[in-house]
Amino acid sequence: MIQLQHVSRSFGRADNPVRALDDVSLDVAAGEIFGVVGQSGAGKSTLIRTVNMLERPDSGSVHVAGRTLTDLSVSELRAARRSIGMIFQHFNLLSSRTVRGNVELGLEIAGVDSKERSRRSSEILDLVGLSDKSGSYPSQLSGGQKQRVGIARALASKPDVLLSDEATSALDPETTRSILELVKTINAELGLTVLLITHEMDVVKTICSSAALLEQGRIVETGRLVDLISRPGSRLARDLFPLGPVAPRSGGTVIDITFSGGTADRPVISQLARTHGLDVSILGAVIETIGGSQAGRTRLELPGSPEANAAAIADLRSRDLLVEVVE
Repeated sequence: MIQLQHVSRSFGRADNPVRALDDVSLDVAAGEIFGVVGQSGAGKSTLIRTVNMLERPDSGSVHVAGRTLTDLSVSELRAARRSIGMIFQHFNLLSSRTVRGNVELGLEIAGVDSKERSRRSSEILDLVGLSDKSGSYPSQLSGGQKQRVGIARALASKPDVLLSDEATSALDPETTRSILELVKTINAELGLTVLLITHEMDVVKTICSSAALLEQGRIVETGRLVDLISRPGSRLARDLFPLGPVAPRSGGTVIDITFSGGTADRPVISQLARTHGLDVSILGAVIETIGGSQAGRTRLELPGSPEANAAAIADLRSRDLLVEVVE
């Protein structure tokens, strides 16, 4: 549904440019919720604004819903953008318009008649739970309600794609959860493809099926979450299951075991201790629900060197577990 091919974008002076995107390629499948994570300055906002051509890339191509946006004329691009909705961190609502007026704005600009605008805005406001606020102004709304108006406005033109630019970072945790649940509902009921950027791994854990890590304008890792979990050395998986640094220890072998899917409910540690006669120490554990199923990481210390524990580690790996020697 969304494809970026070798996209680059720079800002600043020609003799000293700042490269916000550096040869970025990305594929987002139809109907999925895809998260792009990274620290401030990584290029996330530039990337998402490139998808709807609010930022035109210096090189590369952008494809959305089967159309190559980088090849379109200004008028063709204006029409193509109607299939791409966008929600923003700071809502970007017009204070002089009511909730209904904000939702109908894009339809009004597109020349949709007043009767159809009213019908569509009522339908969408009902979907986002704001039917009773249609006559209110933004100043009368909470942050969560303002973001729901922003989502309704983005959905008014019946887009194929919804872009989210840090849409929950200005909200409190409880409101964030409610907005993420709304995005999940919209994705499921309308079949929308959702591309969101965030610096919060909790957002990725909660609603994303795939993710990419962006650093200094480059994609350094990407994939489905269920695949990343079992990928050795995955930085995204490490951030999904943060166990912290390993404290210096004398002797012993520290290992991280990653569980997912059918391996999550096995009595692995007790079996390991019985089979190999080991006194196993549990140093930490994290369990999350990823992609609708439980997954987690456990950090253990086994007595003796890695060589002495080679048979035990091989046994664990034979059970379809990802085992990484940390120390």
